[in-house]
Amino acid sequence: MKAVIHRRNGGPEVLELVDRDLPSPGPGEVRVRVAVSGVNPTDVQARSGVARAGNFPEITPHHDGAGTVDAVGAGVDPGRVGRRVWLFMAAAGRPTGTAAEFTVVPAERAVPLPDGAGLDVGAALGVPALTAHRALTVAEDGPRRLRPGALRDRVVLAAGGAGAVGHAVIQLARWAGATVISTVSGPEKARLAGAAGAHHVVNYREGDPAGAIRDIAPDGVDVITEVALGANLELDLAVLRPRGTISTYANDGGRPVDLDVRRNMVLNARLQFLVLYTAGPRVLAAAVEDVTAAVADGALPVGEEHGLPLSRFPLDRTADAHRAVEGGAVGKILIDVTA
Repeated sequence: MKAVIHRRNGGPEVLELVDRDLPSPGPGEVRVRVAVSGVNPTDVQARSGVARAGNFPEITPHHDGAGTVDAVGAGVDPGRVGRRVWLFMAAAGRPTGTAAEFTVVPAERAVPLPDGAGLDVGAALGVPALTAHRALTVAEDGPRRLRPGALRDRVVLAAGGAGAVGHAVIQLARWAGATVISTVSGPEKARLAGAAGAHHVVNYREGDPAGAIRDIAPDGVDVITEVALGANLELDLAVLRPRGTISTYANDGGRPVDLDVRRNMVLNARLQFLVLYTAGPRVLAAAVEDVTAAVADGALPVGEEHGLPLSRFPLDRTADAHRAVEGGAVGKILIDVTA
């Protein structure tokens, strides 16, 4: 089979297309013929060495993807063979990600893809959708699970709604019944956030964004999902309601966070940091179940018309796909692994 690997950390040039033997699934594992592999910033960070990727002689990158179960190991229902699946955290603690024609993963990381959902949808779930679910379910006064109506009468602010996680936040929050506001940096990203389903879009670079958000939510925002905490904390605190939650999954731009302790105390604010690797198995299992239900309801479509443009690369141009992510490409980067 064809696979992309890297034997050391570094720039995209460390990625190689190689021939490898077909892997065999062990007990509790499945082998998946990968159709589409999704690329996330965390995959780029693991390759570069910013994030730990594990101590393996060689690594096939990428956590997310979609394809068809091709074989199962001992203890796994053989009826799963031939089923379409979406993959998550394929390369977490393992050297076998989705940038290959076949990959082997624990059976629970290959999730049945609902009928009617395309493989592109499946490959775009994983890190973005599970992160969005976690960000929406950590509030003190909020639900731990998502379903239609779970966020009724709540206001969610999705910072960076044109990004992959922000896009998933908008879609999941709207599916769960929230009023969704998104902040963006310009008109093109505003168009994408609106296409994703945001009820209100605010350009944080113009006018009085805090005032605009307060006009929509006079009592304040219940949950803010934050991609650039250092840059946006002042705005977040200006619009957060008492006992509200800021769920932060990144700090784009790297600006240091200057925390006004008393101001946060007065608000009884909850500042929740999150990353999937240490979220725990119960949290991940609940997120997988809820995200799959949302997909079955048609709530997580992808593509330009749904606010998430897709950029595609063949497997032998995986390095170019990584360069696109590093360059800040808007939307989702996909690798077409098999025709």
